[in-house]
Amino acid sequence: MTRSSNGRSGDRDGVRSGDRGGIRNGERDDGQGGVRADDPRAPDPQEDAVSGVQRFYARSAAVLAERYESVSFETVHRDVLHLLPGAPARAADIGAGTGRDAAALARRGYDVVAVEPVRELRQVARRLHDDVPVAWLPGALPALTPLTGSFDLILLSAVWMHLDEAEREPAMRRLHDLLAPSGRLFVSLRHGPLPEDRRMFDVSAEETAATAGRCGLRVIHTGANGDELGRDEVHWSRLVLEKGRI
Repeated sequence: MTRSSNGRSGDRDGVRSGDRGGIRNGERDDGQGGVRADDPRAPDPQEDAVSGVQRFYARSAAVLAERYESVSFETVHRDVLHLLPGAPARAADIGAGTGRDAAALARRGYDVVAVEPVRELRQVARRLHDDVPVAWLPGALPALTPLTGSFDLILLSAVWMHLDEAEREPAMRRLHDLLAPSGRLFVSLRHGPLPEDRRMFDVSAEETAATAGRCGLRVIHTGANGDELGRDEVHWSRLVLEKGRI
């Protein structure tokens, strides 16, 4: 198992307090079976457990895209690039946002499926990255119903901390089942003050590793990073998990 503590993270957390008329760090709403974000019947922004999204991401897609796309895949994930399986391989980016990472993986030669529950973010992703062969699908953990088959690489960047305690183990088992033998799951976790405008939990790397272990995944890397977007109060944990060979 490798460990690292250098670097800064620019994962998909994105908008500072004060941006866009008081919007803080964002989450999302729209997607599978959910009410549209601009519908007056839309759920409270704190939670929509069925669709896996919250309204912030839907209404803030444009400004979030500017944030996410300002930092490269290679910068955000530089500590774990050496652990990526060799291309070509099948990859899934779960909670793909505006598509930065999915597009980068496709350019590296991977066969990429990007899953994002927010329609507005999927639209931005297609527009920004229409030059790469990525399949853009709706969906959310823990079910991930659009995904079938097995993947050599699954990326879960700044997503896991949006799941509550009851959702995490079913979600990890689903990810385990989607991984091919020796497949790798890349997870980043946000730590810092919890925003009031979205559903988020402070989930430790230790808890995540323990959940992974119960679900048949072993930790091959742990790391700690600052925040690539320059927020002093935010820091990140990073785990790489591997499924055993049959």
